[in-house]
Amino acid sequence: MTSPTPDHLLAWLLDSDPALRWQVERDLAGAAPSVWQATRARVATEGIGARLLALQAPDGQWAGGAYFPAPPANGAEIEEAGQPWTATTWCLNSLREWGVGPKALEGTAERLATNSRWEYEDLPYWGGEVDACINGYTLANGGWLGADVSGLAAWFVDHQMTEGGWNCDWIDGVTRASFHSTLNALRGILVYERTVGVFPDLREARRAGEEYLLARRLTRRLSTGEPVGSWVTRFAYPFRWRYDALKAVDYFREAALHDGMPPDPRIRSAIELVRGARREDGTWLQGERDRGRVWFEVDVPEGQPSKWLTFYGTRALDWWDSQAPAGAA
Repeated sequence: MTSPTPDHLLAWLLDSDPALRWQVERDLAGAAPSVWQATRARVATEGIGARLLALQAPDGQWAGGAYFPAPPANGAEIEEAGQPWTATTWCLNSLREWGVGPKALEGTAERLATNSRWEYEDLPYWGGEVDACINGYTLANGGWLGADVSGLAAWFVDHQMTEGGWNCDWIDGVTRASFHSTLNALRGILVYERTVGVFPDLREARRAGEEYLLARRLTRRLSTGEPVGSWVTRFAYPFRWRYDALKAVDYFREAALHDGMPPDPRIRSAIELVRGARREDGTWLQGERDRGRVWFEVDVPEGQPSKWLTFYGTRALDWWDSQAPAGAA
């Protein structure tokens, strides 16, 4: 098939690490499955995927911790700006999203079950904890690696709020759902459905969570129609826990393809925010990234053209422009 992506832009995106290249080949270049699957197989042995895999400790963890690195053995406090992104959950998120296959992490699920505990009340890793975002990541990673996270799947059904979404601060008595928490929960549920299977209660919870965001056009307060926050247009890669319109559109694209459905017209305002951030040369600039310690950089500094954001943005617009109903509002 002919790609709608300009040749110069496609060439720029293809000149990238295997973790990104295979996705460009599959979703933008229209390469044959044998081509992009061969590139994907290289992610575990070359580039950033191999580099991150090599940093895994024998106990299955990264940086000695589940969500945060283990404290120094001498008990000294580390003063640093932002949250560190080097612990186990963030590394698993990256490897999964880059396309590393479970075989490259053989035995990791069992080692984490034995050795890893959450910083919150020392709870066992695959049982999750009380934070909806963390549980969303763990549900996705467990489904991907073959761990039994069925208890977490039930947790999302049991902890869904009346509005249809979730909020990580429910433990503190918050009863209103959050854009951030809801999207992270939805992303985890969708991966679980794709890797483990569809379960009616969980599918119903996913639909209600999607409706929470769709009713708000992915960008606005339901009560006033005003923009929900400036963070909606802060596009930055790697994706962390924060919500933004590009990350949300990417989820709804994945969900629509999984369900065999056309785009919901209510995401148009988010689509136009993504489109509005595209530069004349077809690229998206790296935005303000979440500060914090990383193992190594995987994308460009703020203000430079980002191949990752350009891939996600181009793919989202290609999908919308080719499938959205006429006059979608």
